[in-house]
Amino acid sequence: MNDNSPILQCKHLVKSYGNAAPVLKDFNISVPAGRILGLLGPNGCGKSTFLKLVAGILTPDSGSIEICGEPRTEESNRLISYLPERTYFNSSMKVYQLIDFFADFYEDFDPSVAEKMLKDLDIPLDRRLAALSKGMKEKTQLIMVMSRRTRLYMLDEPIGGVDPASREYILNTIIGNFNPDASVIITTHLIADIEPVLDEFAFMAYGGEILRAGNAERVREVTGRSIDQLFREVFRCSARY
Repeated sequence: MNDNSPILQCKHLVKSYGNAAPVLKDFNISVPAGRILGLLGPNGCGKSTFLKLVAGILTPDSGSIEICGEPRTEESNRLISYLPERTYFNSSMKVYQLIDFFADFYEDFDPSVAEKMLKDLDIPLDRRLAALSKGMKEKTQLIMVMSRRTRLYMLDEPIGGVDPASREYILNTIIGNFNPDASVIITTHLIADIEPVLDEFAFMAYGGEILRAGNAERVREVTGRSIDQLFREVFRCSARY
C-alpha cells in the first residue's frame, strides 16, 4: 500500500437491481486513513447498497473500488470489518461461543477487548443470543465488529436499536477501538447522536448523489450550524428528496 493512498476509494460506481433505475449512478468517494466519516442521507438513497459493494456482498455494474490502494478482491475482506443493519448471528449460539467463532475466523479479532466491552454493557457471556433483547443483540454485534484490528470499519446504523443511555458508550467504543491507520464509515439517521465523533461527513441523496461533504469541525465553524441542522437545511431545500 502507498502511504498516501486512501483507505477506500470508489470511482464512478453504478449499481442497479433488475430494470429499475440505478440505486447508485456515478458514485464517487474517498476516505483517508484515521478518519470517521458519517455517510448521511434518507432511507433508500443507496447507503446500505454502497457498503455491501465495498464488503463484496454485491458486485457493481461498473466502476472501481480500491481498498488501501489495491483493487477490491476476496483478499480485501481481511481489511474490512462490516456491521450490517440487521443482525445475522445464529440465535442458538451463546455469547461466549460467538467470541470463539470470531476468534477462529478472524486472525485480527481480540477476545479480551470483546469480553471487556460485553461486561461493561452487562451482556452475559453464557446467554443465548435468542434470549437477548433486540438492543442487546445489536450491541453484541457491534462489539464483535469493533474488536477486530483491521483497516476499514463499516457500520450500518450502529446505534439504531440501542437505548439512549448506552449510545455514549457505544460511540466512545467506536472512537477507542480503531487505530490511526484505520478509518470508519458510519451510516445513520440519528445524526445528532453521532455528530460528536465525526471527522468528515457526506450528505447522500437518491442515486448516490453527494449534495455536500467536508470536514465536520470546519463546516460548523464556517456556517455556525451543527451537521444535523445543516442536513435538515440541505434536504429541505432539495424538494425532490
